Amino acid sequence: MNPILSTGLLIGLLCSAWMFVMGFTGWYKDPSLSSLFFFVIAIEVAGLVWGLRRTAAMGRAYGRQVLAGTMMAIVAGVIIIASSLIFTTVAFPDYLTEVQKSSRASLQERGMSEADIAAALQANAASATPMAQAESGFIGTLVTGILASALIALFIPGRRTTPSTSAAP
Repeated sequence: MNPILSTGLLIGLLCSAWMFVMGFTGWYKDPSLSSLFFFVIAIEVAGLVWGLRRTAAMGRAYGRQVLAGTMMAIVAGVIIIASSLIFTTVAFPDYLTEVQKSSRASLQERGMSEADIAAALQANAASATPMAQAESGFIGTLVTGILASALIALFIPGRRTTPSTSAAP
């Protein structure tokens, strides 16, 4: 299978699996554990290192390596959109309500007034929809993929081909 496609599929499936781990364990409800979700960044970076090593072996130079990593992130992002929608609408339909409750409790613990809490929750209301969450996952995956690929490609250069130096008669 094409290394760009297989790496994108792997990253998307592993990040989706981690999302479901967060859901089934209930960690997303606990403000002290909810940041574990960002382990998806490590998953993506590790996947990109693996995939870019494979594309580097094909002789891709820096720019083509960054492009390959970006394409891997796009494939992963499409899978993440689908799995995020399944997560928030089918598997955990109360997810957004639970996150809002958790946010409210966290803000109350910080001593915020009820009016300030209501304003903070209202400010986040636009992003508290299944589609907004899915889009955020895609954008996060894409931006991480571009930036990480730009760095990774510096350290995993493609095979250099040197012109043959044949002796002139």
